[in-house]
Amino acid sequence: MALWAVLSAVGLVVDDRVLVGAPIWAKPLKFSLSFTVYGLALAWMLAQSTRGRRTGWWAGNVVVATSLVEMAIITGQVLRGKRSHFNAETPFDQALFTAMGIMIIVLWAATLVIGLLLLRTRFADRATAWAIRGGVMIALVGAGIGFLMTLPGAEQQAAGDLDTADVIGAHSVGVPDGGPSMPLTGWSTTGGDLRIPHFVGMHALQLIPLFLIALVLLAPRIARLGDAGLRLRLVRVVTAGYAGLVALTTWQALRGQPLIRPDAATLIASGVLLVAVAAGVGAALRRPPAPTPVRQESAPRESEPGESEPRESIPQESEPPSPSKEFTV
Repeated sequence: MALWAVLSAVGLVVDDRVLVGAPIWAKPLKFSLSFTVYGLALAWMLAQSTRGRRTGWWAGNVVVATSLVEMAIITGQVLRGKRSHFNAETPFDQALFTAMGIMIIVLWAATLVIGLLLLRTRFADRATAWAIRGGVMIALVGAGIGFLMTLPGAEQQAAGDLDTADVIGAHSVGVPDGGPSMPLTGWSTTGGDLRIPHFVGMHALQLIPLFLIALVLLAPRIARLGDAGLRLRLVRVVTAGYAGLVALTTWQALRGQPLIRPDAATLIASGVLLVAVAAGVGAALRRPPAPTPVRQESAPRESEPGESEPRESIPQESEPPSPSKEFTV
C-alpha cells in the first residue's frame, strides 16, 4: 500500500486530469495512505492479542486482500477516466462499484472479528486495553458510516427512475458532489459531507492508542503520568470524547451542514462536548494516586507470668511486589 501511495503521488504530478472537481489521482492516493495506516494499526493490535492467533491471522489477511482488490478497482477506473464510487453509468461500472461494496463489507466483518478477539484478550495494562478496544469499536462505527453514502440522496430520489441513473449515492448531503471544497481533504464547504465522520471514526484506530503512547513517553518527565490509574482515567475520557465527536460530525453532516459553517445548535453541542471532556480530565487529575500498601511490623507481645519466654522472631525479607506490565512503545 505504501508503494501504491507513491505511484499515486506520481500520477498526481504527471496527470492533470480532473474528475468530479478533484484531481483524478487524489482518490487512489488518499485511499492507499488510509489503508496503509489502517493495516499497520491492526497488525500492531493483533500482535498484542493472546487469543485466537490463527483466527486473527486469517482476519488480517482478509483485510489485506480486500484492500488490494479495492485499490485495484479504484486505480483501474482512474486509468479509464471514470469515477469508481457511485458509478452506475454502464453495467460494467455498476458491477465494479458493487464489487467494491462487497469488499468493504468483508473488510468490515474481518475487522469486527479482530475486535472481538481483542475484547477477549487479557491485557496486563488496563489503559492499553481501553485504548485498543475503544479504537477498534469506534473505527467500526466510522467505517459503517460509509454505507450511508451508498444510499440515493434526496435529490436522486426526487428525480426518480434510479434504474437508469448514472450516479447513485454521494459523499455530500444537500449539495451535489464536486462543488466547492476544502483543500487537501476535498470535504464540501457548501453542504454536509459524510466523509468527515467516516474519516474521524476510522482513524480512532490510530489516534486513541497514540494518545496513550504520548502519555507513556511523557511519564519520565511528568511524574503524575507514571500513575497507571491516571493514564487509564485519561484514556477513558478521551475515548468517550472521541465517540462524542464522531456522533457530532455525523449529526452535522446529515443535516446538510458544512463542517466550517456550524449553526447555533452545532456550536452548543460542541461546547457541551468540550466542557464534558474538560470536566472529565479535571476529575481524572484531581483524584489522588492509589496509596502504596505499607507492611506494618507487629509489636512484640509481653509474656505472662509462668509463660515461657517468647521465641525471638526472625525477620524475613518481604518479596517486593512485581510491577505490573505497562504499555510498551
